[in-house]
Amino acid sequence: MLNGIGAPGIILLVILALLLFGPNKLPELGRAVGRTFREFKEGTRDIIADTEPADKGEAPAPSAQQAPVSSMEKRLPE
Repeated sequence: MLNGIGAPGIILLVILALLLFGPNKLPELGRAVGRTFREFKEGTRDIIADTEPADKGEAPAPSAQQAPVSSMEKRLPE
């Protein structure tokens, strides 16, 4: 995601963030973003956990075109 920006671009973004939000607001803003990502991750895990029992109970016959999905592919990266 940040591969194309480079070091000068990141430094410019940090300076811009300091000017816009001030040094006192940046830690609060970072915590809010972290909380948002954490809640999103927990929500997606809950959705995946809710759909797994339904998938196991139905047991559809696998077709030749459809490859079975392992439980490792359904897990989110940490």
